[in-house]
Amino acid sequence: MIENPLAKKLKYHKIILASGSPRRKKFFEELGINFEIRLKPVNEVYPRNLKAKEISNYLAGLKASAFDKTLQDNEILITSDTVVWWKGESLEKATTTKEASDMLKKLSEDWHEVITSVCFTTSNAQTTLSCTTKVKFKSLTEEEIGYYVETFKPFDKAGAYGIQEWLGTIAIEEIRGSYNNVVGLPTHLVYKVLNEL
Repeated sequence: MIENPLAKKLKYHKIILASGSPRRKKFFEELGINFEIRLKPVNEVYPRNLKAKEISNYLAGLKASAFDKTLQDNEILITSDTVVWWKGESLEKATTTKEASDMLKKLSEDWHEVITSVCFTTSNAQTTLSCTTKVKFKSLTEEEIGYYVETFKPFDKAGAYGIQEWLGTIAIEEIRGSYNNVVGLPTHLVYKVLNEL
């Protein structure tokens, strides 16, 4: 039986995913490597002068800093953050139905960028990479927005939508870049960096 090439390379390493996202967990399972989830609370606040990937880079690094001086020599910590960037504005996780609806009205019939940064940390080094995907929505009706927010409650997602859900199925006219990146993790980048590490 042929062994997964990445799993073979990482045989003597322990991969730690510092994310509670079920979507990122599923991606790691699909990569076919052994990993464990380890969570530490982080106050996700960033300097307001940061823009686009500067925000996600900063937050991915901030999440990694919670593990300072706790990593063993054979451990590789992976932290990440996703930003939805629209016309110079970061659309973060909505906290109310109105906020989610307002965000989707902004994205309606327009392009936006989904940027995910991934920070790879070992006991003696750190690398952060980001991936940007451009997404174009069709014109969304009030009824479509209302149905999506009420049914799917997308309050744990930047930009108040999940591309893998109903809205992604009916609303996306065009996508330029990695689909997985929009779901929450640029898996091709993760695979590449782990191979190089």
